[in-house]
Amino acid sequence: MTRPPLMIIAASLAVTSFAWTAPACAALPGSNPFAKASTLPFNYPVFDKIRIEHFAPAFAEGMRSEAAEVNTIANNRKPATFDNTVVAMERSGKLLDRVSGAFSILGAGNSSDAIKALELTLAPKAAAHRDTISLNQKLFERIESLYLRRDKLGLDPESAFLLERYHKDFIRAGARLNGADKSKLKAYNAELAGLQATFSQNVQGEAKAAALVVDSRAELDGMTEAAIDAAAANASKNGLEGKFMLAVTNTTGQAAMAVLTKRAVRQRLQELSMGRGSRGGKFDNTGVVLRIARLRAERAALLGYPNHAAYSLDDQTAKDTATVNTLLAGLVTPAVANARKEAADIQTVIDAGHGGFQLAAHDWAFYSDKVRAERFQFDQSALRPYFELNNVLTKGVFYAAGQLYGITFKERKDLPVYDPDMRVFDVIDADGKPLAIFVADLYARPNKRGGAWANAYVAQSRLLGTHPVIGNHLNIPKPAAGEPTLLTYDELRTLFHEFGHALHGMFSDVTYPRFAGTAVPRDYVEFPSQVNEMWSLWPDVLANYARHYKTGEPMPKELLDKVIGSKQFNEGYRTTENLASSILDQRWHQLDAAHIPTDVLAFEAAALKDAGVDFAPVPPRYRSTYFSHVFSGSYSAGYYGYLWSEKLDADTVDWFKENGGLSRKNGDHFRKTLLSKGGTVDAMQMYRNFRGRDATIEPLLERRGLTAK
Repeated sequence: MTRPPLMIIAASLAVTSFAWTAPACAALPGSNPFAKASTLPFNYPVFDKIRIEHFAPAFAEGMRSEAAEVNTIANNRKPATFDNTVVAMERSGKLLDRVSGAFSILGAGNSSDAIKALELTLAPKAAAHRDTISLNQKLFERIESLYLRRDKLGLDPESAFLLERYHKDFIRAGARLNGADKSKLKAYNAELAGLQATFSQNVQGEAKAAALVVDSRAELDGMTEAAIDAAAANASKNGLEGKFMLAVTNTTGQAAMAVLTKRAVRQRLQELSMGRGSRGGKFDNTGVVLRIARLRAERAALLGYPNHAAYSLDDQTAKDTATVNTLLAGLVTPAVANARKEAADIQTVIDAGHGGFQLAAHDWAFYSDKVRAERFQFDQSALRPYFELNNVLTKGVFYAAGQLYGITFKERKDLPVYDPDMRVFDVIDADGKPLAIFVADLYARPNKRGGAWANAYVAQSRLLGTHPVIGNHLNIPKPAAGEPTLLTYDELRTLFHEFGHALHGMFSDVTYPRFAGTAVPRDYVEFPSQVNEMWSLWPDVLANYARHYKTGEPMPKELLDKVIGSKQFNEGYRTTENLASSILDQRWHQLDAAHIPTDVLAFEAAALKDAGVDFAPVPPRYRSTYFSHVFSGSYSAGYYGYLWSEKLDADTVDWFKENGGLSRKNGDHFRKTLLSKGGTVDAMQMYRNFRGRDATIEPLLERRGLTAK
């Protein structure tokens, strides 16, 4: 449909856009904070007033009132015009946007048993509500009548593109189906919504159930004393006094693998991680995966597509499965070859230490760091004292944005937050005018889903007069009280990455909420955020933030040179694990209903072997049973988008370097031609407007070490 789902329950990145404005709603009591628009700056959400009991009545009234608004539009006796139909739709549903936006934010960032229960109840109702709009025949007839005479309406380019998008959205949502098939579609959508919510909650439940518990500090040898103390506190908090508990994070690989010296402990942690969702019990996701895959395949067939991937890709920049398959297949051979070379180097280190075993997945991170240390004379832990969180955020992330775009940041303490560790900043544009509000929710919590993502708490729109409120959400482990937060290199890069999404939302300058910020094709949305990662190691930026947290001394040049010199290190592993997950996603979603398997793990193994990525030391970044991107999020048949976007990213990094790098001239061009445009222009045309040509793949291959040596 034309607006995001009412609830976003996803992993890693989830970018949602909800406008937080509407007239007062008389049907809700004034005590319900959703009854009227927030009066806080930029309509910032009133988190201090929202309670769980407010959601159900607000959702009910939001759905009722939006349905009434849509019926009024559909049954208007006056001939359809762009204003009385499409613009009217853009103005509708603001109460529902308010409540669903807050519910999405809290469900991901500050969940509870009550929120989880409400998610399961609301998911099918929300799907049914969306269907009542997208399958409204009278409404579609009005939109189609406008579309058929679109060249005679005198619309400006953004309005013309909006009409095209509405027309395509309704067709893809089933508007041309007959009555019986519409009923089938509604049943598919309702069941899928419930299953996707169940999948997400199972993943979150398994994260706790699969935590590694050990009996002694010695078993965690290699971890810092502070990290071991945190594991003890985590165990105590969960009723395991005297023991030590390591939480399992979102991906297959676990950060502790790089430092744990006890091989048996690493193996236990790896097995716990990889077994999530497939071990039986209350959080098992195998049956959920199979049912989701079947329903998606059946729904795609109903809509006239051979499979779900074909349906999904028809609305992306890649366009079709053949294009995606070609991209992925073309990367397999060089990526796996690189991974095997890296594995051989690791095996040499193991053998030199008389290890007496063959490299396994649970050994890779531990021993690859030893290879890195030997080859480049440093290990990644040497970087952390220079990556203190506040310095990275304010003197790195914010500094780079200031140099590129002229924006400044001022922290404020007066706006409500749902967790005391959150930080809120006013964002001031280069002309001195308020631009946006930025929210940083950076620490991990037990009731916060894994991964990292961005949210538009309030989406920009000239039509609605709204300004952006954008949040970044990470899962950085919180240190013990009084200890500094020292980032790993991956956490550093993630912070810059997610802020790239934030910039995309904050610089949005569009009329219609349908196009605000990151409302672009899914395989394009990662591109601007990946570009922003480049500034993390840009010399001027690094010199401004990378200072030792104790002494204030800058990072030594020789250490920086080693970091830059090792940028391609382990790229075989990184590319292969991502390829494996992308291929699994496509294999599941390129099935028709008749070929859905009965055994999830057997299907996985066969798919990876057939694709040539079944290299045991490098498992998929996500296995099917905890692959939230695709089985509960918005990335179904779309995980390839990270690699697809990286082609644009690598080409753009070359453009910045060719044109002088970190400068206002370059930043302003990127902002004007791309970041400010939201979804108002065809994505690839937008790229051409910025770059002057299509992207080439050579910069990506060179970055990933996939070119011929």
